[in-house]
Amino acid sequence: MKPSIYEDSRDVFLDTVDAKDYIQLERISTIYQVLKDSIKKPFKMVLLYGKPGTGKSMFLSKLHESIASEQKAYLYKTPILDESEFYKTLAQDLYEIRYDGELNFTQFMRVVENRELVEAIVPVIMLDEAQLYSTIMMEKIRLLSDTRKVKFVIALHKTEKEDIIAKEHFQTRIWESIKLENALPSELKIYIQKKLMKANCIDTASMFTPKSINLIHKLTDGNYRDTNKLIYTLFDIYHYYAQNTPNKIKRNEISAKIIEMAAIHTGLINA
Repeated sequence: MKPSIYEDSRDVFLDTVDAKDYIQLERISTIYQVLKDSIKKPFKMVLLYGKPGTGKSMFLSKLHESIASEQKAYLYKTPILDESEFYKTLAQDLYEIRYDGELNFTQFMRVVENRELVEAIVPVIMLDEAQLYSTIMMEKIRLLSDTRKVKFVIALHKTEKEDIIAKEHFQTRIWESIKLENALPSELKIYIQKKLMKANCIDTASMFTPKSINLIHKLTDGNYRDTNKLIYTLFDIYHYYAQNTPNKIKRNEISAKIIEMAAIHTGLINA
């Protein structure tokens, strides 16, 4: 089968985190600038939180790409849950010190406290999915931040069960607390169309009407991850029809029926 415009459009919405896929929306850009400006302030920690799918990982990837050329900045996309491995990774990244054996918190704190900062700017460690770290581990990260020789940007899901920002010892040490939220309908339209146009999928970008965007928003509540999954599946269905029964699809606008079919397939609608 020949590739179709729908196949190209589908792949735009693959569930990946890459800074080059960052879509600039007014509200998101404002929040991102607040986050970037916070790095320059004499803070100890910055907390980035929100529901899954609100763009925390993308924010960290974009931030890392933006500042890595200006200062030491390291992004740990996957939590390092083994404490010794965590400290050994920090020692390697921050100080270029390799440890073959075990390295505990007390030993690493001695290393941090005895190191003089060579750079004028304090290095930054970005921790994604930080809700997976234990409470004890988060307390040790807080103690590391108290040395003021390393800054932490922590991204986590805000949940009732693990609401770290509500704990007093974190409240007093967070310079900036930034919350990410789902997209509004108007933002979702720009997000979808910009992603498509960025990939030169102009024809499919023009297929989204206010009515189809409102339906998509109703199904996803403006969650970026759910939207990506829905649109990926939607174009996969379009690609199937284009290759097999092209007379069954309209090429000038997105079909509500196909949106609902995609929503059923992705579990956003219980069939």
